[in-house]
Amino acid sequence: MNRNVQWKLVTVIAVTVLSVAALYPPDERIRLGLDLEGGVHMVLRVQTDDALQVETETAAEQLGEQLDLQGITVASVGAPDPTTIQIEGVPPDRDAEFRQIAEDQLAASYDREAGAGGMYTYRMRAPVETTLRDESVRQALQTIERRVNELGVAEPIVAPYSVGGHQILVQLPGVSDVARAKEIIRNTALLELKIVEDGPAFSQDELLAARNGVIPPDMEVVSGVSETGGSGGTVYYLVRRVAAVTGRDLRNARPSLDEFNQPAVSFSFNREGARKFGDVTGQNIGRYLAIILDGRVHTAPVIQSRITDEGRINGTFSQEEAADLSLVLRSGALPASLTYLEERTVGPTLGADSIRAGVAASLAGLIAVALFMLAYYRLAGINAIVAVGMNLLILMGFMAYVGAVVTLPGIAGLILTIGIGVDSNVLIFERIKEELRGEKGVRAAVAAGFDRVLLTILDTHVASLIAAAFLFQFGSGPIRGFATTLAIGLVSNVFTAVFVSRTIFETVLARRRAATLSI
Repeated sequence: MNRNVQWKLVTVIAVTVLSVAALYPPDERIRLGLDLEGGVHMVLRVQTDDALQVETETAAEQLGEQLDLQGITVASVGAPDPTTIQIEGVPPDRDAEFRQIAEDQLAASYDREAGAGGMYTYRMRAPVETTLRDESVRQALQTIERRVNELGVAEPIVAPYSVGGHQILVQLPGVSDVARAKEIIRNTALLELKIVEDGPAFSQDELLAARNGVIPPDMEVVSGVSETGGSGGTVYYLVRRVAAVTGRDLRNARPSLDEFNQPAVSFSFNREGARKFGDVTGQNIGRYLAIILDGRVHTAPVIQSRITDEGRINGTFSQEEAADLSLVLRSGALPASLTYLEERTVGPTLGADSIRAGVAASLAGLIAVALFMLAYYRLAGINAIVAVGMNLLILMGFMAYVGAVVTLPGIAGLILTIGIGVDSNVLIFERIKEELRGEKGVRAAVAAGFDRVLLTILDTHVASLIAAAFLFQFGSGPIRGFATTLAIGLVSNVFTAVFVSRTIFETVLARRRAATLSI
């Protein structure tokens, strides 16, 4: 046996060993999709009105602050619905100034309607409303995807579900704790840091007693848990509506321990957040700072000094709750709340049935192909059987190595790979037969057969790879699973059909002098 055949044989053996090693142990290395392993299938709707309401309320707050700076006193500035800002009681002698300020603040997104008695209504423009709704869905999708990825779910699917319906499809293969997954996905996780204007008090009446029971228009009452017990354990704080710092300014969040060695969540700010946090804490030393999560005060420490870079959320957390809260804070707040339109749990029994059916179909196809190749090409058919079998081994080994997920469409791609492998070997064998009819020697016929078919095999496989790339780029989860299996199978088939099959021929012919081939 010459050196050329020896190194080829060593290469084939090395690739086989690596493929087997990548697959071991199969229970841990082969990752299954939702249709095979079971898991959770959910369809969620993004309540885009929430995002519009936040945008409109923020614009109204900013307008009110600008009017205060200019000394223009109006009766009220509010957002009665998600797309409307209403101002009442504009002084007639300051009407022109008001219009100019409102023009600068709102003209880009709102149309103005003037009413009687100094009342103005600003309505959000339809293109702006559509853009904001679409942006909130995209942001929600990205946030959910980040949260699911941090959960460690194998190949989750997070994708738009309907056109114009503001719906998102979420599939989580292998998830067993459904309640926890739903809570992490649905949790809005809106973090706000606000200076406390009054409180804490054990009732709203007590809190607003000095203000005649009226909540100022630029403030709001939020509740929290009393650290000293109190009336039902609940206390109330009066804070400004607009937060000094929000979760959008966070750089990181992580589980930690407080001074009593209890679970807590520590967070740090990005550069802009650190600047804003430093300003607000530096100007309010000695006052309470309410750390509000999803509209509820978790802790309200006294500001002892100027703080710029980090803070901590204390509370009655368990270790898992602290970890989950850190996760959702890192992934960012949802722009709007979510509602579940559909929730379906796929049991592992269905997946097991699918696996058995897929394996049975693959084995049946492989056996049928083996019988045909042996009947038609006789002993040379063993060569094709080995090449196809090794193609499947390399395919599964590579999928296990890169962490690709096996789905039911992926099993269909596996079966298709068997057909592609047989097709390549048939092309090669038929070409070898033609060369033998031309009265060439056995070795020369084998070499010519492989050389002359190589370009044809490469051409067909590249064309199929382009199709697989388009399927992966534009397809959904199941289609991507099929495309992934097909693409890996095409690449491995070029290696097995051209290199492995030829090496087998050359190894056999190097050991004995043959005048003809059993083909």
